[in-house]
Amino acid sequence: MRLPQWAREPLVHFLIGGAILFGWFAWTGTPVDPASRTITIDRDVMGNIASGYQQQMGRAPSDTELDALIERYVREEVLYREALRLGLDQDDAVVRRRMAQKMDLIAGSQAEVAAPSDEDLESWLADHPARFAQDMRYSFDQLFFVERSTADLALKPGDLASKLETEAKKIDLPQGVSAMPRQEILSRFGQQFARELDQLEAGDEWQGPIPSGLGWHVVRLREVSGGKLPELAEVRQKVEDDWRLGTAELRKQEAYQLLRDAYSVEIER
Repeated sequence: MRLPQWAREPLVHFLIGGAILFGWFAWTGTPVDPASRTITIDRDVMGNIASGYQQQMGRAPSDTELDALIERYVREEVLYREALRLGLDQDDAVVRRRMAQKMDLIAGSQAEVAAPSDEDLESWLADHPARFAQDMRYSFDQLFFVERSTADLALKPGDLASKLETEAKKIDLPQGVSAMPRQEILSRFGQQFARELDQLEAGDEWQGPIPSGLGWHVVRLREVSGGKLPELAEVRQKVEDDWRLGTAELRKQEAYQLLRDAYSVEIER
C-alpha cells in the first residue's frame, strides 16, 4: 500500500515519533520532565561529545580533553534545565526563531538524501535554463534598500523614478550593468540575488524587490543574452545540487502548510 504524500513528510515522522515517546514515558510512569535534575552521561553521549570534537579539530580528544568536554556539557545542561525551570524559553524571540529554524531543517532534510531520477533532472534543467546555460549575460539596473518595506513602498504607483532615487541606499555595487556574466553576478551580488534574477522578465518595468545577503533590490532587467543549454551529462552534478536546494525549500513550505492547516488563527484588532 502506497502511503499518501503527507504521511511521507519527515516533519510528520518527527511529530509522530515525539507523540509515541511521550506516550511511552507516560505509560511506563517515567516523568516527561525536561528540567529533571538527573543528568546521565552514557556511552552514546560521550561518543557524540567526542565525535563533535573530532569533526571540529580533526582528531580524537585526549582523556583530559574529554573530561573537560564532559564537564562543559554538564555545565550547559545544568544551566539549560534551570532556564527551562524558570520559564526563560517563554516569549523569547531568539529561542522561538531557533526552534522554528530547526523544524524547517527537519522538514527539508528528506531532500538531502533523496535520489532524483534522470527525468527529474532533465525537467529541472529545462525549467531553469539560465542557471546552467553557458555564458549567460545580464543587463540590468538595480537600486538597494536596507528594509523590504521601503523597497515595497518605492514600487507603489506615483513618481516612481524620484522615489527610487530618494529612498535607495548607496552601496559598493553598480547601479547599472551591461552584459555581466552570471558568474560575476554570483560573486558580486550573491547566489540568492542571482536565483531571483532568473525569475524576472526582461523589460522596461522595475520589479522586485529581490533579496541579497545585504538587503533588498529593486531591479529593471533590460536584457538577458547568450547561453547555450548544455546536455544533462555535462552538468549533472550542478543540476542535482540545484535541484536538491530547490526541493528542500519546497518541502519546507509543504511541511509547514501541512501543520498550518491544522491551526485556527484568530486575530483580535
